[in-house]
Amino acid sequence: MGGLSIWHWLIVLAVVLILFGSGRVGNLMGELGKGLKSFKNNLADDQPKDASMLEQHVAAPPVTATTTDRTKV
Repeated sequence: MGGLSIWHWLIVLAVVLILFGSGRVGNLMGELGKGLKSFKNNLADDQPKDASMLEQHVAAPPVTATTTDRTKV
């Protein structure tokens, strides 16, 4: 019951091509490629924003603790 061999994948591929046709599968793969490209572009656009936000947090002045006078009881 191990993994699928190359023959299993070839049979699955043949059935998919018969059911959907090569044109439809090609269009689907093209849309998948466009979606991945758009996803990568959006990730690349978000990274500089995150880096600038990180720099803002690092550049903030440190908070100094104040001491209070306590009287001995």
